[in-house]
Amino acid sequence: MIIGLTGRNASGKGTVARWLVERGYHYASLSDAIRRWLAEQGVEATRDNLTAAGRQLRSEGGPGVLAERTLRALPAGRPCVVDSIRNPAEVEVLRRSPGFWLVEVVADERVRYERLRSRARAGDAASFEEFQRQEEAELTSASAAGQQLVATAALADETLRNDGSEDDLVAILQVREPQWHEPHKRM
Repeated sequence: MIIGLTGRNASGKGTVARWLVERGYHYASLSDAIRRWLAEQGVEATRDNLTAAGRQLRSEGGPGVLAERTLRALPAGRPCVVDSIRNPAEVEVLRRSPGFWLVEVVADERVRYERLRSRARAGDAASFEEFQRQEEAELTSASAAGQQLVATAALADETLRNDGSEDDLVAILQVREPQWHEPHKRM
């Protein structure tokens, strides 16, 4: 079983992933494949550099290359959570695995910006305007190699709203996660 996570910046994907890891899931992130590649190139892993490098890797290896690399490294026979899915081709690759379930995590723009400010992660936007600019660049792309969060979200099997506290999200996860283990029929 693989739970895939998609959603906008600071929506709570990492919180969902951590909660699943605490319950025995193996964690993998498509962004980690990009970070490793940037480190090999000696380039800082800023949000803009991650976006550009992801586009380059998808252009060179095909739009599903990050998912292909990640899928090969997942342990067999263990539930996994795959974070940072940002392109529909990545979903197509991951759907080849039995039991794949794509969850979109959503939250209000201002809530996400405040979370981003409090986490103070390297490469995060310094202003609300920069946050909006970065987000706009991630939502759609004319290129199959670009980030396409809107099209990826449209493929989600389920959407989790995360405008409240972490405790609120955990309460939702405690109800939903056991249901992810059941066989699903996609519409």
